[in-house]
Amino acid sequence: MEKSRARVKDLEGVIAKEGFWENKENTNKTLKELKRLKLSVEPCIALSSGLDEIKELLAITEPDDVASVTHLKEELGVLRKKIDSLEFQCLLGREEDALGAIVSINAGAGGTESCDWAGMLFRMYVKWGDANKFSTEKIDYLPGEEAGIKNTTFIVRGEFAYGKLKSETGVHRLVRISPYDSNKRRHTSFASVSVVPEVDENIRVDVKESDLRIDTFRAGGRGGQHVNVTDSAVRITHLPTGIVSQCQNERSQYKNKRTAMKILKSRLYERQLEEKKAELTKQYEKKKSIEWGSQIRSYVLHPYSMVKDHRTGFQTSNAQGVLNGDLDGFMEAYLRMSVSEKGSKWSKK
Repeated sequence: MEKSRARVKDLEGVIAKEGFWENKENTNKTLKELKRLKLSVEPCIALSSGLDEIKELLAITEPDDVASVTHLKEELGVLRKKIDSLEFQCLLGREEDALGAIVSINAGAGGTESCDWAGMLFRMYVKWGDANKFSTEKIDYLPGEEAGIKNTTFIVRGEFAYGKLKSETGVHRLVRISPYDSNKRRHTSFASVSVVPEVDENIRVDVKESDLRIDTFRAGGRGGQHVNVTDSAVRITHLPTGIVSQCQNERSQYKNKRTAMKILKSRLYERQLEEKKAELTKQYEKKKSIEWGSQIRSYVLHPYSMVKDHRTGFQTSNAQGVLNGDLDGFMEAYLRMSVSEKGSKWSKK
């Protein structure tokens, strides 16, 4: 804590020096570090001050002063919520956690049912983003033939967007009475979610032009006639890894190419992180298919209401609340599990 406060003072001194704003690259790097440190330091200072204030009030409050005691209890409740929130933030300690998130959703086998489920997941994450005051930018979107979506890619931007959303990577399973079945039978649907960090100017990912295949095509799907009149959509394939990214969100082929390249670099960066993690832990996580037995979370709407994460055991009966974006409990449980597993692995060495 003291080291962080000292570093904040050092950075503020650097910013105050003459000529600081002339070097754009160093300016952005310094301002970003200062912002990140302040996000961790300032809440701690505020909590410490709040606790000291409550202690002072407690020392002069008489036990039979019901109104004052009630007020202090309320203040302590507010302080506890702030501590819980800060503790949640402390779990986001990796460099990439502070970045934006590129989220892809793909419907599994099952036609209309799975497409509708993929659309419900997209709505859930947009709702979660809105509640956290994050911005959401849709990059690629292929609607289902009857309902929902076959696949979509979108970017969520905000402080620690990736750190929080990385818990969502995996297969999501839905059990419900199908609105598309005239016999009102129970159906199980699957959709996969992939989350990678959005690279920024401070993260370098080298990509050789000779390793790329760039295809242009006419954008399809709903969204206005203008998207269908030119070959503005862009698909980029990284030949050595087979990683593909595409964008058809803009009228301009140049803008779509730039966005597709950014997504490709983000996916390559995520690949590098996973390879580094595999080296440290001596483990390799096999890619799972979008089917039975591979799901990370189940959403049950019939015959009872429940959402359960199979990795952490965290669950809630408020399935509708989860589908409306109430995901923080699942994210926190995943982060705590990840920190616990990391500590356990290092303790065995």
